[in-house]
Amino acid sequence: MAGHGIPEEYLDGYAPMLAAAAATGRRPTREELDSRRALGERAAEAGLGLRALVRVHLAATREHWPPATATGSVDSVLAAAEQAVDALAAGYERAQRLAVRQEEAARREFIDDLLHGRSDLGLLAERAERFGLRLSYEHAVAVAQGAREYEEGDAVAREVERALIGRFGDRSILVTTKDGRLVCIAPGDQGEVLSFFAKHAYTATDGGRVVIGRPQPGPGGVVQSYEEALNALDLAERLELDGPLLRAADLLVYPVLTRDRQAMTDLVLHTLGPLRQARGGAQPLIDTLAAYFDAGCVAAEAARRLSLSVRALTYRLDRIHRLTGASPSDPVHRYTLQTAVIGARLLDWPAQPF
Repeated sequence: MAGHGIPEEYLDGYAPMLAAAAATGRRPTREELDSRRALGERAAEAGLGLRALVRVHLAATREHWPPATATGSVDSVLAAAEQAVDALAAGYERAQRLAVRQEEAARREFIDDLLHGRSDLGLLAERAERFGLRLSYEHAVAVAQGAREYEEGDAVAREVERALIGRFGDRSILVTTKDGRLVCIAPGDQGEVLSFFAKHAYTATDGGRVVIGRPQPGPGGVVQSYEEALNALDLAERLELDGPLLRAADLLVYPVLTRDRQAMTDLVLHTLGPLRQARGGAQPLIDTLAAYFDAGCVAAEAARRLSLSVRALTYRLDRIHRLTGASPSDPVHRYTLQTAVIGARLLDWPAQPF
């Protein structure tokens, strides 16, 4: 061993290089420097430390220091040693960068397979352990969407990840990006992790929306929770739901309402279709109903949200009653109207005619 745990082979060719510099003052050749770079790469791949590698080269430099009678100057020997160590470090760093890129590529491929559910579940579970996930357990996924898209390694993603690790350690947590959104995967019994993620993602994305999927068991649980969060995010956007944090479990009624699309279409057309006769079409009156229901059927609050007077709002509600035959203030009619309004927003009617 050369010392510091470094095998002698990593000093091959170094002593003759120094001797040539001492004897003639010549600089290392291209082949000699390429050899040092190759040795640096091998050392990195073998898991040897760069500091230890440089230390044994410095020790070898002292050991082979030229005698006072040598033709070459001390500067020539120092220059040769400097070039050799620099080439060694360059090869070492190149191997490390390649390893990092390969690790990043493997991580990206794993995340894509995990969130798309397109890989063999058994193999996926084996690969997951490398990234700290045990897919036999229950997992939940949170998705954050901001005003812009985020990529792997983005400063926003790193900021949120640092905050999570600083608070909880690794805890089988994976923070990543997918399709421009921030994604956090955590064990299903650690809801505080996803709540913490939601808080920091909201701040880091300048007020973005975060949706948390329900915990799902087994190797396929991650993709199920992820897809549920995406669907809930889409619902939240279409329904213009308030609040920066939404939970998929609280939105389960909406998929139920649209499960029978034809029935919902019939309800929307039958209940709200007559509103198309109004001046300006159906959309302003549908928006009025949505604001009225969102305000808890309090006319003053609904009028404020629509920037209308209470009198103008009341006129619109009366107009809806006359056109549809259903009164928003009648408890029996109210449920039908509200369900139809939800259906219209989910189906993007009347912008998308049936």
